[in-house]
Amino acid sequence: MRFVLFIVVALVAFVVSVQIRRRSALSQSLSAIGVSPRTLLLVGLVSLILAASQTISMIDAGTVGVIKVFGKVDSRVLREGVNVRNPFADIIKLNIKTQERREEMRAPSKENLTVGLEISVIYHLDPSAGPDIVRTIGREEDLIRNVLLPNFRSVVRDVTAKYEAKAVYASMRDEVATTIASQLAAAVSPRGLIIEATPLRDVILPQDLSAAIEEKLRAEQESQRMEFVLDKERKEAERKRIEAQGIRDFNKTVAEGISDNFLRWKGIEATENLASSTNAKVIVIGSGKDGLPIILGGVN
Repeated sequence: MRFVLFIVVALVAFVVSVQIRRRSALSQSLSAIGVSPRTLLLVGLVSLILAASQTISMIDAGTVGVIKVFGKVDSRVLREGVNVRNPFADIIKLNIKTQERREEMRAPSKENLTVGLEISVIYHLDPSAGPDIVRTIGREEDLIRNVLLPNFRSVVRDVTAKYEAKAVYASMRDEVATTIASQLAAAVSPRGLIIEATPLRDVILPQDLSAAIEEKLRAEQESQRMEFVLDKERKEAERKRIEAQGIRDFNKTVAEGISDNFLRWKGIEATENLASSTNAKVIVIGSGKDGLPIILGGVN
């Protein structure tokens, strides 16, 4: 233990320093090798300072310290900052920051197909569980290797086996990720791990199934495109129908407004205007169709 070593060095330095002053022969012998009482006092003082430093532990932000004294784990957890501790204790530091582990694995689907997955688990350690982790598992890397990763792989395979491959690939991807996170949290939270999320980063389907899904998506897109074209043509046909209906209504209105009497009246008006003009003309009254005048010719 360094604390004991520093104390011993300090005691030896102080004792030798006192003995040098009492025994001139010893003083001369040590002086010959460059050791003076002042040097020994300085060594003793530095050793005491170093020994005192062993009673203080600095814990960085995002970590906690677990105290272990002679093989026994203390239930108290050292938080970030400066902490006073037993100089004979070992301090095991655990990272409680949010961390990510990414795994690539092959998992079964409901229809017994093998699906390739790239999936992450985002987690952090429960600070209050630090002593239990050290006592029952060991260090942080032991917790990840022996608890988190085996449960993670098992849960992923159990969950994907309940879904069809195309659902994992597309429609139920978020549901699958949420289910994995929920079941994994239930499995590892008693061991001091808090699961934040398990996002599915990539899903690789069997080649034939992937081709079938892509073909279906292309067919759906083509169907949507054709529906758009047909809808456009229907609207254009409706526009033309409305236009034709308007033309028919206009012609009907005009035809209903032009009667034989109206035409005779307009013919009489034209005859009167022509008769009052200064041009030479010959007008035959009542010889045309419907009794309208016939103009045989005229000379300017």
